[in-house]
Amino acid sequence: MSRLADLAELVRAPAALSVPGDVLAGAAAAGALDRRTPALAGASVLLYWAGMAANDWADRRLDAVERPERPIPSGRIHPVAAFGAAAGLTAAGLAVAGAAGGRRATAVAVPLAAAIWGYDLLAKNTAAGPAVMAACRGLDVLLGASPGAGRRGTRDAGRGAVRGPSAGRGLVRALPAALTVAAHTWTVTALSRREVSGADRRLPRATLAGTALVAASALSRTDPVPAALAAGYATRYGSAQARVLGDPSPARVRAAVGAGITGLPALQGALTARAGARILGLAVAAAAPLGRRLARLISPT
Repeated sequence: MSRLADLAELVRAPAALSVPGDVLAGAAAAGALDRRTPALAGASVLLYWAGMAANDWADRRLDAVERPERPIPSGRIHPVAAFGAAAGLTAAGLAVAGAAGGRRATAVAVPLAAAIWGYDLLAKNTAAGPAVMAACRGLDVLLGASPGAGRRGTRDAGRGAVRGPSAGRGLVRALPAALTVAAHTWTVTALSRREVSGADRRLPRATLAGTALVAASALSRTDPVPAALAAGYATRYGSAQARVLGDPSPARVRAAVGAGITGLPALQGALTARAGARILGLAVAAAAPLGRRLARLISPT
């Protein structure tokens, strides 16, 4: 059991509750919610866990100084095992995406996996880090839209693949949702880079402004459900960032990052509801309080 607990900590298992909502928001925006969607959400979770394991493998020497309690520097998980887990989860995620969504899903999943590994191994500690991580989340949303709206397209009788313009239009329709989630991710990633050192007050000012714009982009003029969910997202994540303005200490920054991660389902729910899937949007948003409870057991950061 302790071995499973160590692996759960390595991949930050509870934080994966923030992942399926990307795919669901993208599928809803594209009009592509169907039997393929749950499998694509599963592929997204596998790739997310792969990124977490790869992140700890890449940071093992730094964590030995700054976070010696993490699974690798504490000796609970060997670096080779962590790398193997990251590689295996990546392969599994790509396989599931391909099986569920065919070539179109693979065409999104492969650059998504490349962006995840690129962030962990190359971009994380550079100025491009937040942008690369934002691209990861944006691609994750597009993964949900990648197979296309099957009911509107025509199918290749021999292969069952969606053909015609509907799949391409689905990606275009999902692009605003992808950009919204990507913008949120930029704010969280920018804050996360100051989890150990603490933040300059200019950073939470910038991320707060970004959060306000993100919440506004999820609103609907006619449906109160997206507005309520977006308001809940902005209130919880925004208040955590406001506390960083008053006290930019590492503890406050980590709390804001945690609020950004566990609050993402509310934003995803707002985007899903805005696309017309109101009940599904509420279900997605319901993952937020569960994620906060689990985060007390295993840190999402």
